[in-house]
Amino acid sequence: MFRQVPVLPVVVLSAAAVLAVLLWHLRRRALLTAPRAAVALALCVYAAGVVANTVFPIYLDPVARSTRWSVQPVPFADYEWADAAMNVAVFVPLGILLALALGTPPWWRVLVAVAASSLAIELTQLVTGAFLGGGHVADVDDLLSNVTGGMLGLALLVGLNRVPAGARLVERSRWS
Repeated sequence: MFRQVPVLPVVVLSAAAVLAVLLWHLRRRALLTAPRAAVALALCVYAAGVVANTVFPIYLDPVARSTRWSVQPVPFADYEWADAAMNVAVFVPLGILLALALGTPPWWRVLVAVAASSLAIELTQLVTGAFLGGGHVADVDDLLSNVTGGMLGLALLVGLNRVPAGARLVERSRWS
């Protein structure tokens, strides 16, 4: 009873596989450099941490529930502001990393990528909660906070790009 999918092997092996694909992609496009490889590694470590903390635990024999679907669709109803601040902070790196990985994207492309990433997390939480006994709730507040954090990350990257030393680092790290 209460057998769980092991977090560490799933997350580490998945992150390693994604890292291999990203490095292959950079090499194939003749873009593989140490700073770009560092961005790929940071993306994989970041994604592994987010998945481990937002999707797991997943139970192999979930407890029966009275309701299968748990969604909080009303914005900021019964929402803890500490949770909002944490979600904003957690998604700041994603805004930075996606902007670097997308090359020199317009702001709206980073917005779409961050929103899609957050929506994927919320939908995964919804499905794992409904069918695999996951302990998380799909929440529109998380989606809004996550997107805010991602865009704040993009703003920080834009600010860093205005400083000469920062601009050199950003340019060496961009995937374009």
